[in-house]
Amino acid sequence: MKPGVRFIGIVGCAWLSLAVSGWSAPLAFDFRDPKGVNHVVFHLDAPLESISGTATGISGTVMFDPENPASTRGRIVVSAESLHVPNPIMKEHLHGAQWMDVKRFPEIVFELETLDGIRQEGADLVAKARGRMTIRDVTRSMEVPVRLTYLKDKLGARTHGKMNGDLLVVRARFTLRRSDFNINPGASSDTVADEIQLTLSLAGAAPRP
Repeated sequence: MKPGVRFIGIVGCAWLSLAVSGWSAPLAFDFRDPKGVNHVVFHLDAPLESISGTATGISGTVMFDPENPASTRGRIVVSAESLHVPNPIMKEHLHGAQWMDVKRFPEIVFELETLDGIRQEGADLVAKARGRMTIRDVTRSMEVPVRLTYLKDKLGARTHGKMNGDLLVVRARFTLRRSDFNINPGASSDTVADEIQLTLSLAGAAPRP
């Protein structure tokens, strides 16, 4: 082989090696938490009555690339039947036909389409998650402020060494309107607030051998 050809070949192999080593694929984070820690808190604060509760039936997958967070896509699902309030009669109403109608509409779904306005705040990424929220078979476009914390090699600490891998923690606080999703549309705003305040803290796992 001529020296010039050999040099070009060596340089080409070196560039290929750098490209491969620098390339990273998105990680699939599973938000079905076997520990049952993932949760959503909801709050309605009307003049005559305040309603607060939680939902723990979380699942879904988010594709996240630490090197390219703008490419993040995913789907978070909340089991409507997991919605809980302390008062048993109120919970029965919440699950009933006027409210969430959990038998007909078993899932609340947010489909993430884009992650915009990303900025670094310490160890976290702060961004606007734009996507589609579906409740009671009504779908609305929404923009949700989110805070993402990528924790490399921390899955073992969360599972006490049972699994290796990474964690992605998603935190958000936002408001949606009951009237936008046909939730108990006949209720008086004096007793049932139209605004539903939501706070969520979710950890997704990307296991590896």
